[in-house]
Amino acid sequence: MTQTIAPRVRTLVLLLLAAACALLAGAAPASAHAALTGSDPRQGAVVDKAPAQVSLTFSESVSMDDDSLRVLDPKGKRVDDGRPSGTDGTTYSVKLHAGLPDGTYTVAYQVVSADSHPVAGAYTFSVGAPSETSVSVSGQAAGGGFVGGLYGVGRYVSYAAFAVLVGGAAFVLACWPRGSGVRVVQRFVVSGWLALTAATLMLLLLRGSYTGSGKAADIFDLSLLGEVLQTKAGAALVSRLLLLAAAALFIAVLFGAYDKREDEEKRDLTFGLAVGGSVVAAGLAATWAMSEHASVGLQAGLAMPVDVIHLIAVATWLGGLTALLVALYRGPADTPVPALAVRRFSRVAFGSVVALVATGTYQSWRQLGSWTAFTDTRYGQLLLLKIGLVAVLVGVAYFSRRWTAQLAEAVPAVAGQREKERVAASGGRGNDRAKASEKTRASGKTGVSETTAAAAKTGSTGKSGAAAKTGTAEKTAAAAKTGSTEKDEAAGKASGAGKASGAGKGSGGSKRAAQLARQRAAVDAARQKRQRDSDPHRFGLRRSVLAEAGVAVVLLAVTTLLTQTEPGRTEEEAKAAGAASAATAAPSTGAVTLDMPFDTGGQNGKGVVRVELDPARVGANDLHLYVERPDGTAFDIPEVKVALTQKAKDIGPLPVAPDHITTGHWSASQVQIPMAGDWEVAVTVRTSDIDQVTLSKNAQIG
Repeated sequence: MTQTIAPRVRTLVLLLLAAACALLAGAAPASAHAALTGSDPRQGAVVDKAPAQVSLTFSESVSMDDDSLRVLDPKGKRVDDGRPSGTDGTTYSVKLHAGLPDGTYTVAYQVVSADSHPVAGAYTFSVGAPSETSVSVSGQAAGGGFVGGLYGVGRYVSYAAFAVLVGGAAFVLACWPRGSGVRVVQRFVVSGWLALTAATLMLLLLRGSYTGSGKAADIFDLSLLGEVLQTKAGAALVSRLLLLAAAALFIAVLFGAYDKREDEEKRDLTFGLAVGGSVVAAGLAATWAMSEHASVGLQAGLAMPVDVIHLIAVATWLGGLTALLVALYRGPADTPVPALAVRRFSRVAFGSVVALVATGTYQSWRQLGSWTAFTDTRYGQLLLLKIGLVAVLVGVAYFSRRWTAQLAEAVPAVAGQREKERVAASGGRGNDRAKASEKTRASGKTGVSETTAAAAKTGSTGKSGAAAKTGTAEKTAAAAKTGSTEKDEAAGKASGAGKASGAGKGSGGSKRAAQLARQRAAVDAARQKRQRDSDPHRFGLRRSVLAEAGVAVVLLAVTTLLTQTEPGRTEEEAKAAGAASAATAAPSTGAVTLDMPFDTGGQNGKGVVRVELDPARVGANDLHLYVERPDGTAFDIPEVKVALTQKAKDIGPLPVAPDHITTGHWSASQVQIPMAGDWEVAVTVRTSDIDQVTLSKNAQIG
């Protein structure tokens, strides 16, 4: 069973990575999160004389520079003054040169929305009559190409690395404190820090080209980098780098001083690390929340902290899951992940899922605004896919919990068996060492006895011979003296040779003993690994956690695509505005309907005003005005006013005071329009004592 697990793991991981890459590669250029909702002149309009300026209205505030809004004549020459300005929070205009000839003019724009995504597009209008033009309006997209692809990869890596860094550290602190000393876990968390730092630096360098020309040559343009540092997105990336420096200190303490403490001392340090780590994690998450979706639109003050909680919950769940997977597959055999750590992580993961459901529900309502947006917008479709993946992940986690419970029941028996085997093995090695010691002692005693006897025998024989031959005391003394000296020298030489031989034997023996110890340790480690891998409960847990991690890889890819996709609420508003513009541009054959999205910036400040003029002809007309929320439900506002103006003949404004009929409906009858032509219909919407906005569109009166 365990012999085939490695190829299966490699195959599954490669398939999941391929799926994630396919999702990222198949993504279109970063969708605009600010949509063009109106223009003056409108798209495709034919005006009698050249306008003094061109105005564009977006669904949210945008950032502009001198080249963000350009107007080109039929030959492609700029005819604007190059100084766009904002007339209110979402409308921007640029003045045109005087005396423009008849022909078709192209309006091209490339701006950065308030949530840091590039927005680009183009349309045409004509003066006098349409004409041929050399300007192409196709391919007007921002955030695409090679630079856009690199930027998308950098975003994915930064999200994944954030999950690894935060989730891995949380797993060690909350679930497995002994894991701080496991080398593979240390490398896992440090790799998350390195990847997040590298991805942040890459995004900072790519940012200028990504929101501008899209050329690879501009990546290292220092002037562009200086401009990026002055934007909200650039400030967020720099703040992330500073927080990563604090995260490096946290990692050093976690895998340094914390690992060296005893269990009792670790408890005191755990609280400090948990508080400090939570602050750093919240700061890192805030660098996304304060520069992307949550920072603009409805209830931004509430949406940003909710987004921070959402990101931390994702990181704790998915990053901790990946840390558990790494520890199960790559952890040392003598330090296996205990069942208690898995049970703790199961509780942490459950809390993270609860936080994800709560914050995700709020974010879905905020970004979609209606049930139909789930199926009618790309954002809603991706969100449905994400919800499905989370459901699958929770289902697989259920099986992991079952394997964890079975593992906890089996741990005591397995531990007892391992202890018996360890004692038996150590006892056998002790008996072998005792026998070897006895043999050594017996051999030493025998050698000493034989040497002593031989020396005694030889000494007595030599002395007797010498005494017999000499016969005098002087000769005997001299011979004894000479013999004693020679014996001492011989004994010294023999002693030196013996010591050298013993030292050589001792050195070789210690090397051999060290080699045997290493071999014995390797055998023990292999035996422990086989015992660990042969446990069916642990094997089942490893497979289920691997499946969870695989789904998490794809889930992160879908999440990255969501952050690059236009929210459903904005997309539906843009569609409504486009339909209204098309209806206005068409020749009038009866009643005229004008849809004008508005945003006063206050509470209940977003919606759509619909104005109906019937029969839209000279003389008396009936005017009906409807106010709806973005989801299509009618609602009342404190005040609404209407004025009609024909600028070509310098007529108006003609005020109209409609009467309130029912919720979200106002009406006025016998509205006199004195002459045919292109009339501007201006509507002032007030949603509170201080929040109001004036909208305008043109209508052709026959």
